[in-house]
Amino acid sequence: MTNMPSPILSLITTPSRWTAPWRLTVLLLASFVLVVIFELFRLPAALLLGPMITAIILATSGAGMKLPKPMFLMAQGVLGMMIANSLPLTVFAKIALEWPLFLIGTVSTIVASSFLGWLLSRTGLLPGTTAIWGSSPGAASAMTIMSESYGADMRLVAFMQYLRVACCAIAATVVASVFHVDNLAIEPVDWLGVSSWSTFGITLTIILAACVAGVILRLPSGPMLIALTVGLIIKFTGILPIVLPNWCLAISFAVLGWSIGFRFTRQALQHAWHVFPHVLGAIIALIAINACLAMLLIIFADIDPLTAFLATSPGGADSVAIIAASTHADVSFVMAMQVARFLLVLIAGPMLARWLSSHKTA
Repeated sequence: MTNMPSPILSLITTPSRWTAPWRLTVLLLASFVLVVIFELFRLPAALLLGPMITAIILATSGAGMKLPKPMFLMAQGVLGMMIANSLPLTVFAKIALEWPLFLIGTVSTIVASSFLGWLLSRTGLLPGTTAIWGSSPGAASAMTIMSESYGADMRLVAFMQYLRVACCAIAATVVASVFHVDNLAIEPVDWLGVSSWSTFGITLTIILAACVAGVILRLPSGPMLIALTVGLIIKFTGILPIVLPNWCLAISFAVLGWSIGFRFTRQALQHAWHVFPHVLGAIIALIAINACLAMLLIIFADIDPLTAFLATSPGGADSVAIIAASTHADVSFVMAMQVARFLLVLIAGPMLARWLSSHKTA
């Protein structure tokens, strides 16, 4: 090593001096490795977290990059369309039949999380509306993307949201283990297949149009919200199928993860570590409150314990869905409750965040 020319040695040991192609190579390889590792350990949101953590490491090492804004906007549109396509048609019928139960369950969780977020915001540890957006129970990717338009620090919101998702996934797994659920089956994923290239092209065209409309209308998180709205119309009218191959979703989540991660600085990372105990405490309190809500469902609605806990879990809907589908839990009830809360958070989240922020010093 001592015989190595000093310019080469400096380039290797100083990421800030890496050329753009070298940074891109490291970004792609490290992101891929982390995603594979996270998927092997069945961590939620692996497709977003792997790239985001890679980008954070590069950014705080002085090797950050700036992604073209159209890529970020298009990824938002894909996210919105994916959310619309993931909503099962039977969910709304289930909610309509038992709407009082779903209303109480979703509102209770949102009130509890909003109260904890408000308390956290009053400590002054987190800037602006960050604590409130970061405490929003569900729709982690959507809330993270939307938060920046409403005065929150997207980096810290992402930190709070995905820490909660991880904690909720762990709690749900523990509860499933308590009820003697041994092996949670994971269906194999076809990463390369495309069911219809022509329909995929139409889907991308619609997403592109939604992104352009969002920019022209200057709506907060417009590309995602317009794509979500159009996607819901397409989904429930059955005009045409929505085709989003898994590799397209993976690329979009990677772009979102990189866009968030590259915004981090050493100061932001240090701040996240500083507030970690407070955020973790709020997350544990929220899980405990929702466990109490699950007890009420068990006692007064005659819901079995595993179904009740999974239905009220305030995050990690994908992990909850996997556990519910692999057990004797009522999958339709669990997913209907998760979807109902997601939609309510998506609709009421911005207004609630603004209102709580205006009263945080009261």
